[in-house]
Amino acid sequence: MKKLPKEWYFKTSALIIAFLCIGPFALPLVWLNPRFSKKSKIIISVIVIILTYFLGIMLANSIKSISKYYQQLNQFTF
Repeated sequence: MKKLPKEWYFKTSALIIAFLCIGPFALPLVWLNPRFSKKSKIIISVIVIILTYFLGIMLANSIKSISKYYQQLNQFTF
């Protein structure tokens, strides 16, 4: 049986923290991790890319909404 490396960046908890902090920039840690099969690496990558896409759309909509709010607020103050 092949012995797996015990580096901290291969731990599942480190991957979760990396995804929460830097998002899709943590994908290389998944692809370098020898514990995951190719199928699971692809599934994780697709999920992260889809989540990143939808979170980006939500962020853009939030910025538009906040911008409209401040434009309306500016109209009432001047």
